[in-house]
Amino acid sequence: MERLPGPAVAVVSYLIGAIPFSGILARLLRGVDLRTSGSGTVSGTGLYRIAGWRPLFVGGFLDLAKGSVGPLLAGRDRPMLQAVAAGAAVAGHNWSPYLRGAGGRGLSPALGALLPGAPEGTALLLGGLAVGKLAGATSVGALAADLALIPVLARRRGRRGAMLGAAVVLPMLLKRVAGNEPPPTTSRLQVFAARLVFDQDHAPWSAQGRP
Repeated sequence: MERLPGPAVAVVSYLIGAIPFSGILARLLRGVDLRTSGSGTVSGTGLYRIAGWRPLFVGGFLDLAKGSVGPLLAGRDRPMLQAVAAGAAVAGHNWSPYLRGAGGRGLSPALGALLPGAPEGTALLLGGLAVGKLAGATSVGALAADLALIPVLARRRGRRGAMLGAAVVLPMLLKRVAGNEPPPTTSRLQVFAARLVFDQDHAPWSAQGRP
């Protein structure tokens, strides 16, 4: 059976990755547009806040599965294409054309995108999330795992591992910094730094960040 050419794999991966399953479930179950609810992020976290654990499980599984489609189509014998497909899936999720550029943070599709070529990367990201959750700093734990992903996969799988790690991490970090709206013109650097580290516009101890 003839396989899809590289450009087609990348496009398919992007378009499937862009399907906003959490947003669809939120609309179907609660009539809520996640873009205008809470933080404005179309993600499993937003879905959980309005619908609970069961929809989160379904949405999370679908988001993870969609991330694996492109890398599976690429195959392990096309490592560069596999990395491109993985990055395309995460980028589609983060900036979905179906949501006019809105989207999530990319974690769930990244977990799925790593499974075909580097499942230990999936374990690393989940581990960072779990440790951060236990420590009461989920965003910091996730960031630490993101930053560790490239060197860990490079050590484990060489160049192909480094490419795959970079492909999924870069759009995740870019979305953290970009956020869901432009920062105030008077404090851009502080906002960008707070978004990168804490995934919010203000550091937890800042006056603006206090409730």
